[in-house]
Amino acid sequence: MASVELTAENFDNTITGNDIVVVDFWADWCGPCKMFAPTFEAASEKNPEVVFGKVDTEAQQSLAAAAGIQSIPTLMIFRDSILLFSQAGALPPAALDDLITQVKAIDMTEVHAEIAKQQAAAQS
Repeated sequence: MASVELTAENFDNTITGNDIVVVDFWADWCGPCKMFAPTFEAASEKNPEVVFGKVDTEAQQSLAAAAGIQSIPTLMIFRDSILLFSQAGALPPAALDDLITQVKAIDMTEVHAEIAKQQAAAQS
């Protein structure tokens, strides 16, 4: 599956409507972004069950600001609408593949339980 363009209009629905979403924040003028693009696309082809989205930070400045993007490329990975990974910098292909494998293997029941526990503690 090729990557999809994410915008302020479809970002939330993409995150909430899919199990795993990998997001690449990039810009056309960014050299490291251009070098990372083939790695990102290759990973999208290897993982058709995962949604790979790209956010053009120039065209989507408000979305990039809302996501707290300070340098690009920045990679974020969401599972069950929960941000599990966020890091600036391009990853080599093996590291991206390993990261996706790790995200797929996470027991989300434990993650949801931990979030509920933290929310309960914050309210008391």
